[in-house]
Amino acid sequence: MSVRTNSSFLFSLLFILFTFNLPIISHGSDTISANQSLSGDQTLVSASGTFKLGFYNQPGNSSNYYLGIVYNKVSLRTIAWIANRDKPISDKNLAVLKIMDGNLVLLNELQIPIWSTNQNSAASSSVVAVLGDDGNLVVKDGFNSTQPIWQSFDFPTNTWLPGSKIGYNKITKTHQNLTSWKNSDDPSQGLFSLSLKATKEYVISWNGSERYWTSGIWNGQIFRWLPEMRSNYIYNFSFVDNENESYFLYSLRDPRIISRFIMDVSGQIKQLTWLESTGEWNLVWSKPRQCEVYAFCGAFGTCNQITQPFCNCLEGFSPKSVGDWNLSDYSGGCVRETGLQCGNTSVAKFYEYPNVGLPDNSLSVASSSAAGCASSCLNNCNCTAYSYDNNGCSIWIGELVNLQLSPNDGTGRTLYLRLAASQFSKGKENKGIIIGAVAGSVAAVLLLGLMFILIWKRQRRFVGKTKVEGSLVAFGYRDLQISMKNISQKMFTHEELHVATRDFEERLGGGGFGSVFKGVLPDGTEIAVKQLYKVGRAVREFLAEVETIGSIHHFNLVRLVGFSAEKYCLLLYEYMSNGSLDKWIFHRDQKPCLDWETLKKIIHQIAKGLAYLHEECRQRIIHLDIKPPNILLDANFNAKISDFGLSKLVDRDDSQVLITLRGTPGYIAPECGHSKITIKVDVYSFGIVLLEIVTGRRNLDGTRSESSKHLLSLMQKKAREDQLLDIVENLNEEMPENQEEMLRMIRIAAWCLQNDPTKRPLMSTVVKVLEGVMEVDPSISYNFTHAMGSAASVANGHVSATVLHASVLSNPR
Repeated sequence: MSVRTNSSFLFSLLFILFTFNLPIISHGSDTISANQSLSGDQTLVSASGTFKLGFYNQPGNSSNYYLGIVYNKVSLRTIAWIANRDKPISDKNLAVLKIMDGNLVLLNELQIPIWSTNQNSAASSSVVAVLGDDGNLVVKDGFNSTQPIWQSFDFPTNTWLPGSKIGYNKITKTHQNLTSWKNSDDPSQGLFSLSLKATKEYVISWNGSERYWTSGIWNGQIFRWLPEMRSNYIYNFSFVDNENESYFLYSLRDPRIISRFIMDVSGQIKQLTWLESTGEWNLVWSKPRQCEVYAFCGAFGTCNQITQPFCNCLEGFSPKSVGDWNLSDYSGGCVRETGLQCGNTSVAKFYEYPNVGLPDNSLSVASSSAAGCASSCLNNCNCTAYSYDNNGCSIWIGELVNLQLSPNDGTGRTLYLRLAASQFSKGKENKGIIIGAVAGSVAAVLLLGLMFILIWKRQRRFVGKTKVEGSLVAFGYRDLQISMKNISQKMFTHEELHVATRDFEERLGGGGFGSVFKGVLPDGTEIAVKQLYKVGRAVREFLAEVETIGSIHHFNLVRLVGFSAEKYCLLLYEYMSNGSLDKWIFHRDQKPCLDWETLKKIIHQIAKGLAYLHEECRQRIIHLDIKPPNILLDANFNAKISDFGLSKLVDRDDSQVLITLRGTPGYIAPECGHSKITIKVDVYSFGIVLLEIVTGRRNLDGTRSESSKHLLSLMQKKAREDQLLDIVENLNEEMPENQEEMLRMIRIAAWCLQNDPTKRPLMSTVVKVLEGVMEVDPSISYNFTHAMGSAASVANGHVSATVLHASVLSNPR
């Protein structure tokens, strides 16, 4: 024991002495030279601090360390590349990265090489490794060399970064693939990979063999099956094809955006964009649908597209590895809880799975009856399931893979799963089918099925005529039929929206009103589908929104594509790829996400949209809920006002209207709690939004100190001190020439926030001021009454009985 201990101690001592003979990399360096090494907590940091190279472990696997490149300016640790993904290190302090014989080599804790750039270049003392701001680790012969000996961009792991390439090397006959991690804690190679084919299309494969998704062929601008690329995509893609290689690479149109593609453990290729305001990676799109991923749930697993988790085991089976399933790694599938006994067929039973997408690799068997098909399976010891219908008899030998639970849309078929008879409890008896009873029950089932179809068709004829009225009139809206006559928007069936959204697969967001899902119409139009909750309120807001926005047309108002009222209140809008404004403007302690010119454009467009609502419709429209989450941004960061659920229509002869106090605390005008309101309440809300855009601060922020948590209080204080620009977050990030414009914007906001509504400008006036045609009123006051903190602070709010009418508009500007 003592000899082993002394040997271990001596080895560690020699390693430490050896390491100390190498120069230590200075803090913040981006380079390893031939006489330097990297070990322990030492890191390389790219010149601008964008990426960092070092030794990292995963939270769920703290004993294994990997040499990896991570995003250095992203608060959530995100690994972009790993050198030793299949050979982890157990002690990062004893491992070392250094240049040996012209190669970058990683030695583990036993000083055994476990990874190398493995190039045949001649050894040179001038070889260096440099980490670039693009995340590329480059080995080259000398600091000034432009020709890399080796680069990490040629050997991606699961992440595709801007500037790197995924393609095919014609000389080495090798593919540059993206390969998923094994699971969320294990970066070793998983089962899913993305690769480029000679046909200029990307495919995703399982285990290197089964292809289950394609991007479609590149047509010079987009991939055929990626409609997300059609409208002002944030990337520039380019295809290179020469005698040495063929590949795609991409760059960001706006280099300030942090974005990446990953081959995820889910078997999907995903585009992700970092949002500093939320501290999360935002999913832009993913392909394919989860249940279309080959063998995602493993053997004897079922996939259900509309539930979480997606995977479950078949009846009579349980996960092969519960630990892997808890990490969302379902590839191991499920195993039988009770084994089958071959030869004893008298009490064998099958468990019925109606309405499913059948597994792969079936065998066709000649059989004229369900009983005969069942017998064919029963007489084969390796048969695990059968199916019999108008398509004939199919049986499955061995493992069942890719079994999908289908929606009730008539597309599914019935599978009979073979189980040990002992697994059928009383609760399962209705599902179990005793072989001897199969033939006798078929006739009864057919007869009952025929009766059901006749009854269903008769009811369907009646329901089809009243499906809109019946679903919402039941909620107490007897005048719905009259209201619907005034709506010119296209009405969609619930089934059409199920198809368009792929069973409401991709949730874009939501709140107290409900959820929003992404969809694509048959003509390729991308849409956002808003599903409203809270029945009574939902119907009121549904009618208000359809009747209001369904009749207006302006570039800076989100376009209503249609609606559905069959089962739920559903609204279809044009899809806005950059989401809501609040995700882009709040940047505490961070550089602003959007440049000043883009912010000015957004402010101008919000003002134009409100001016249209207030002054260019035959009936004025008061929005009543202007705030950053209700300002949506398209691919070019054009602003469009959305969410008209609280809006009110006011005849031009009426200057004000009574309402129940509603809206969002912090954006509600002071007069809303105790008097009739006018279009000036929207002007007040616009003032708050304008202030938030310019300053990068939330108007109410409980995470800040007491003196600065309320933006209006802070502005009052700084106005008295003649230091208004102090309220701008990270002011030093802006060029001096912008600061005068920013100060002017703050004064416009203050004008909109005047306590007396009559002293606030019209939105058309604000537009003219923003365009430089008019000046800000010089007599504005900075003594503000704070916005209503809560609707509960109003003792006697007025209740409006105003009936909503569809507005008739002038031509859009």
